[in-house]
Amino acid sequence: MKKNSFHLNTKLLGLIGHPIKHTYSPFIHNVASELLKLDYIYLPFDVPSSNLRSALKGMIALGIRGFNVTIPHKESIFQHLTDISEEASIIGAVNTIVNEHGKLNGYNTDVHGVIETLLPYKEEIAGQEISIVGSGGASRAVIYAMIRYFKPAKIYLINRTTQRAESLKVYFRDKMKFDAFKTRELFPPDLVDIFSGSKLIVNATSIGMFPEIDDSITELANSFGKDQIVFDLVYNPLQTKLLQIAQANGAITIGGLKMLVHQAAKAFELWTGEQMPIEKLNKSLQLFIKN
Repeated sequence: MKKNSFHLNTKLLGLIGHPIKHTYSPFIHNVASELLKLDYIYLPFDVPSSNLRSALKGMIALGIRGFNVTIPHKESIFQHLTDISEEASIIGAVNTIVNEHGKLNGYNTDVHGVIETLLPYKEEIAGQEISIVGSGGASRAVIYAMIRYFKPAKIYLINRTTQRAESLKVYFRDKMKFDAFKTRELFPPDLVDIFSGSKLIVNATSIGMFPEIDDSITELANSFGKDQIVFDLVYNPLQTKLLQIAQANGAITIGGLKMLVHQAAKAFELWTGEQMPIEKLNKSLQLFIKN
């Protein structure tokens, strides 16, 4: 450690969850602070559900400026917050907290990550059919962003169990007054026609994340074609099997790293008021992941 690397005015940022799995968040935020010469440090904190209230009191007492929230606290933390942003309230999950002089305000920056990643294709997506695979927190952020900003004609909600997809359909129909949903079971042979007719396909599951590879994706090879957009939220590996197959068939492919950095950039801005140096950080993160 360098001499005088920390000062009395060093501000703390962090991540709370349980268990704290491997995360790139400390790397992203600490490198960003270093690049901008800001006096912040980002640390992970393992906080079981039974300790959440005490941990939040400790965060306030220690003057921690802000922190990210991961499983299992994204929903249960609502009751401890002073204010909740519109997108977090509708999605039903918070992933970023800002400590405003002892008042904890909640946001969902995954929405920003989705919007910024897909912004170049906004006009192409509008009025088209799209498919979203998954029914967890990430898919909720994608659905919200699609309805609010991209205006597709129809959204296919695809999940291993159609019951969860149906629940999402009802939830967002009631919350956002969008009723152009169709639900399907995640059974690759039956999805070829749906995927081939979708302008945008989003994988919002952990399927294909290192070290697990799902070879059933090869059954979807005929689903992809030129001018389609295939967006995989998985960021390790950088080029998933899904993206490899889609690209080989002429589709535009987008990996999860862009969303990861963009959602982190929004949180960083909320905490520090500064713009994260996204391009430099992307390059550093790609090297970090490859090594």
